[in-house]
Amino acid sequence: IIKMPNITVVRDHLFEAIGRTYTDHEFDELCFEFGVEVDDVATEVIEYTGDGSKQEHIVYIIAIPANRYDLLCLEGFSRALRVFLGTEKSPVFKIQDICVADRITITVESSTSPIRPYVACCVLRGIKFDPRRYKSFIDLQEKLHQNICRKRNYVAIGTHDLSTLQPPFVYKAAPPTDINFVPLTEDNGRVFNGKELLDFYREDASVKHLKPYTDLIYDAARYPVIVDSNNVVLSLPPVINGKHSRITLATTDVFIECTGTDLTKANIVLDTVVTMFSQYCSDPFTAEPVTVLYQLDGKQTTTPLLSQRTCDAKVSDINGMIGINIAPERMCELCNQMQLGPATHLPELGLIRVVVPPTRSDVLHAVDVIEDVAIAYGYNNISLSTPLTQCVGAPLQINHFSDLIRAEVARAGYSEMLTHGLCSTAENFTHLLRPVGPAVSLSNPANVEYEVVRTTLLPGALKTLAYNKALSHKDGIKLFEISDVVVPQSDDAIGCKNARRLVALHSAYSSNFEVIHGLVDRVMTCAQIQPVREYAANSLTVEELADLRRVARPGVAYYVRPCSEPCFFPGMSAEVVLTWQGEGEKPAAREDSVVGIMGVVHPLVLQNFEVAYPCSVIELDVDAIMM
Repeated sequence: IIKMPNITVVRDHLFEAIGRTYTDHEFDELCFEFGVEVDDVATEVIEYTGDGSKQEHIVYIIAIPANRYDLLCLEGFSRALRVFLGTEKSPVFKIQDICVADRITITVESSTSPIRPYVACCVLRGIKFDPRRYKSFIDLQEKLHQNICRKRNYVAIGTHDLSTLQPPFVYKAAPPTDINFVPLTEDNGRVFNGKELLDFYREDASVKHLKPYTDLIYDAARYPVIVDSNNVVLSLPPVINGKHSRITLATTDVFIECTGTDLTKANIVLDTVVTMFSQYCSDPFTAEPVTVLYQLDGKQTTTPLLSQRTCDAKVSDINGMIGINIAPERMCELCNQMQLGPATHLPELGLIRVVVPPTRSDVLHAVDVIEDVAIAYGYNNISLSTPLTQCVGAPLQINHFSDLIRAEVARAGYSEMLTHGLCSTAENFTHLLRPVGPAVSLSNPANVEYEVVRTTLLPGALKTLAYNKALSHKDGIKLFEISDVVVPQSDDAIGCKNARRLVALHSAYSSNFEVIHGLVDRVMTCAQIQPVREYAANSLTVEELADLRRVARPGVAYYVRPCSEPCFFPGMSAEVVLTWQGEGEKPAAREDSVVGIMGVVHPLVLQNFEVAYPCSVIELDVDAIMM
């Protein structure tokens, strides 16, 4: 079960930040209108990390959309509600204008490229913490680590008291034994080297919350580390920060570093932290940039980005997709309510152009703008109407026909299996004693068992039998599958096509070919395809044949003829052939076509698939039978 992320906010603190109070019901309605949901209202004891105090509060537990990183803390959530309610305009975020020579720099050595090659940094100056802000600052980092950072796999956040450090900084990868520092979790001043620290976190129960992160770098020859000009360790990403630069309530200048394997996500995470807490800076909503120098390619970048971009949505699409009819000016107002402003109407193009701020990394396409317009307009305000077009859902003909055959084969005593669509070249061809032929192949297969897309269902059936050796063969094992294979087709634009096939297998102490043969006749009977007179005369009386013709499709019949197929025992294989007949059973111009093969599996094939008992199989072309 995938759950949406949630935040826990103290009710009184939230109402104070919004600027008004609500009853629980009123606030629940407000959240619904805004597009989030109140999961629970509870009473909890909140511990404020900054000063260690504990207080009991009524809290709201609110489910947040997984891609709305700007709502994962009290600051962002309350700001979004204020803008939504129209009591505040969206802030404009700025990067402080500092000449390049005066900026703090961090050099990324090439040694980091094999493990965590990217970093994004910035400084928040003149920030004012109190216990509530401090806790929210720490909680936001943890929420981001569990969400977009994917438990620090993609990005790890480090925050430091800049007054305790001496820039410039260096981000490098060093041998674990060469990294020595006091970690943030250590209260006794003990110094660990990198390997000792990770071993400690993997074994000590008091820090078990850090154990999962040690796996990210534990086996690496070099560990990533950030140091200042005095070689003081800031952090050992993605595991822990150093004690030396820890943030306290007295911290005023915060250095933020986000290291990771994904540069795009690192920039999003940094922008999120900056946009949420720069409101507490001496110059609100302003961040000081940091220059990042990459030794590997000589590239130089400046972070944070805090970039704005535009996104266009057609006026007709907004009204049409939501099912409303409002003026473009009203659409612009609704976009502004969702922090997508200033929004403007371009009448000559029939577009609404919005400005996407750095807080809204979730807006990727015009449909995201349309969704926000619908939220701001209010889902409850959309009038119910009957669609102008009536559509009746129904399964595809091939799927409906497959289900009918599936039911008949199951009633014949066969158990259905579902096998992989990919297999090895050997399993698809050489294990079946067939020459290697054309097949859709993967350019970068994960392993040798997933090299090509299957062109036949036989390997999957034989492998299933081989993997179930514990099943008793006393009364025979009956398996079947109806799935797609992919066959090359030169006259197709793609070069291949999907084909629906039926495979059925019977295995016992003897081959029992007649069991599989009987299944073929049953499937054809259910498909209303009659046997030709000569073939039917081998087993049916005149009366039975006449009764069969009464419910058969006109103009088509089938028969079975011997064939030579390498994967079957010589002299014990046959083809199922469709033949088209005109008036008086005179042959039509259309040629006969082979729609299936059946036979007793060759002993060498059984050996290749490690099958211990003889078996018979049938593979039918379901598309051809249906048509």
